[in-house]
Amino acid sequence: MNNHDNSRRAFIKTTGKAGIGAAIASTILPSLVTAGPLTVETSFAQQPLPYPYTALEPVIDAMTMEIHYSKHAAAYAKNLADELAEKKIDTNANKLEDLLRNVSKYSAKLRNNGGGHYNHELFWQCMKPGIAGVPQGKLAAAINQHFGSYEAFKTQFTDAGKNRFGSGWAWLVMTPDKKLVVSSTPNQDNPLMDVAEVKGTPLLGLDVWEHAYYLKYQNKRPDYINNWWNVVNWDFVGRRLEM
Repeated sequence: MNNHDNSRRAFIKTTGKAGIGAAIASTILPSLVTAGPLTVETSFAQQPLPYPYTALEPVIDAMTMEIHYSKHAAAYAKNLADELAEKKIDTNANKLEDLLRNVSKYSAKLRNNGGGHYNHELFWQCMKPGIAGVPQGKLAAAINQHFGSYEAFKTQFTDAGKNRFGSGWAWLVMTPDKKLVVSSTPNQDNPLMDVAEVKGTPLLGLDVWEHAYYLKYQNKRPDYINNWWNVVNWDFVGRRLEM
């Protein structure tokens, strides 16, 4: 075999590996390759986690992420699908957001699992690997306008999460009159729902159910919340605001 053949074989072998690597990266970890478009509506089906289970360490450990995504969140998606099928609710003719806005008309099962699915699909996107930094641009200006400062907003949001009795969520919400407010909801409720005390569009959500943090933080919810600020995806939150 001549040198030309050897070089050609080496080239094919190398480029073949590169092609396989690119294919894996583009199908399994698309968000780590390029930022996709912001999804306006939430799919009824659970979407792939936008980063590996280890991506948010040390703030959120890999085992917690795996159990949270593949067990808890997956169960909400499955139970929602079962309820929609049982009640013959057409997912092609309805949007999840619209069902939640009228959730008082539906069953407790749809409320709990529809909310749980929506909340988790948003929660994954509200976080990203790396250093979170602080809000920028229009989001920073809006936070300063409505809360006085980023630190004041952060304190209010942290308190909403810490003081939520039992299980629930803390939210940054845009109300129908375009004001930014902080609120919290019990269980898997969210601000979209017509049963929510504070109604509006959630821009940022924090899961304060024990399954979101207990393996690492045990009963120290304030420690979990304080560390969680280090993985907030402010780019995503800012894009939701501008929509």
